[in-house]
Amino acid sequence: MKIRAPAKINVRLRVVGKRRDGYHLLDTIIVPVSLYDDVEIRRLEALGEKGHRQSSHIEVTCDHPSVPSGKKNLAYRAARAFLQTQGLDARIRIRIRKRIPVGAGLGGGSSDAAATLLGLNQLFKRGLSSRSLQKLAIAVGADVPFFLARSPARVRGIGEHLTVLQRFPRFWLVILYPGFEVSTAWVYANYRPTLTKRRVNTSISSSLRSCKTIAAMMVNDLEAVTMRRYPVIGLLKEELARHGAVGVLMTGSGSSVFGLFDNKRKAQRAFRRLRKKGGPQAFLARILG
Repeated sequence: MKIRAPAKINVRLRVVGKRRDGYHLLDTIIVPVSLYDDVEIRRLEALGEKGHRQSSHIEVTCDHPSVPSGKKNLAYRAARAFLQTQGLDARIRIRIRKRIPVGAGLGGGSSDAAATLLGLNQLFKRGLSSRSLQKLAIAVGADVPFFLARSPARVRGIGEHLTVLQRFPRFWLVILYPGFEVSTAWVYANYRPTLTKRRVNTSISSSLRSCKTIAAMMVNDLEAVTMRRYPVIGLLKEELARHGAVGVLMTGSGSSVFGLFDNKRKAQRAFRRLRKKGGPQAFLARILG
């Protein structure tokens, strides 16, 4: 079984608090985009020597050298959680083909984990509800529940409060990846909230009418932290703006930057020009519904 695992961008990311256990609380709008990893899941024969059944065994490999295999991979954690909660003894092999840049704020690892949960639910014909899968997902990682829905959503807390945005505008974007990874843990460790307490807009969905209104509300509280260490991120934002992007922003904790375009033609033109210039890796993508 093969499943495509989409990337994501954060068109708005506010840090609104911090729990006692150290986890930061967010209010963010996350959007899936048409840049994918491929996740292949196979069920293997569960027979050992002389026909004796073996206990559950999970094998996870990836074609990217920076992505850990085995137990350190989020897809492994997702598979283990699924098999354990369902009481399944099985041998499965998961192979991940990376197209989403690693450590880029695009959510590739979380998306691979969500694809694993969706795939196993189909492969073993368990018929778990969305709610049941969400409970498994939040235990695996903060962004994993979002990737189960695969729709634009407002996500709060540490990822457990998710509201799907039904009428989100469809637009095109160009993503620039500067070629280096950013540690999410480092960014949050160095984040310092402003003295002025921010008001959280509870009716934020009313602003999601068009590409331009979304561009007007774009903000990322983590951007300043990452840019202080990696000034090139600011230069990439300027480059996208020069090529006609309506709005530009760093996604997640970085390192990728994206630009919004109100039509496909403009996005394609910017993509071609930026790709010819070399330097950062460029991706042309659209918003998924």
